[in-house]
Amino acid sequence: MTQPRILVTGATGNVGGAVVTRLHAAGVPVRALVRGRADVPEGVQAVRGDLGDPASLDPALEGVDSVFLMWPFLSAEGASDVLDVIGKRARRVVYLSSAGVRDEEEPGEAITMFHTELERLVGASGLEWTALRPTGFASNTLGWAEGIRRTGTVRAPLARLARPLVHEADLAAVAVKALTSDALLGARPLITGPELVTQERQVALISEAIGRPVRFEEVSLDEAIEQMKAAGYPAELVEAVMPAQAAMLDNPEPVTDEVERITGTPARSFREWAMDHAADFGGR
Repeated sequence: MTQPRILVTGATGNVGGAVVTRLHAAGVPVRALVRGRADVPEGVQAVRGDLGDPASLDPALEGVDSVFLMWPFLSAEGASDVLDVIGKRARRVVYLSSAGVRDEEEPGEAITMFHTELERLVGASGLEWTALRPTGFASNTLGWAEGIRRTGTVRAPLARLARPLVHEADLAAVAVKALTSDALLGARPLITGPELVTQERQVALISEAIGRPVRFEEVSLDEAIEQMKAAGYPAELVEAVMPAQAAMLDNPEPVTDEVERITGTPARSFREWAMDHAADFGGR
């Protein structure tokens, strides 16, 4: 039986890159969708294309069986056209959604709303589909790396915010299962880390991993919002994310065992993630 060729979008990011690496290591033919020059593992084909220009996707989709879809925009505009193009070539799409999406129809903040609409479009596309619903990515804490390297300090709001952050390797393992088997067809698994870890504790674990002190300096939510806007983050993204995170103080995300159920291996802890990424924070 011929192995499927899989197209990975977002292939140069933390999650998409982990999916590419895992597929390639398993001997599955994989193609990376890139917008320009990019480093990909030797033996992986990189093809230019842009999800904002559906017509540009045809070369990347040639001979493709399944697509790992990460949507890079803050609205679902254009997604229907992209799915139409995918559907002419491939038979399956695995969409990276969000834990904020609920099966019941209910309003939400901007990010949840576009993921909800994308899930609806994927489900109505006629393609075989899976929608992965992860909680926060552990790799988002790489945003602290410059401050840690430069000053040994993390300035952030919500020290007590506890989340079950997901190691990108675990998310990639689940995605590969969905792409290469029928085990998750039509499923929307909630993918989480193994435990709730506060932001203050995350910083302490990074400190342990790099072998030097790192201090958490709590700032107000308003100050954090203004800092993110000044750093160039879109206002609609900041104004959606920060209040949603503040709400998790009293209503934390659930912890599931879906990673172990699907892959047979327990989810990696944030401590493991910090050790894996110590060099990114200036560790030895």
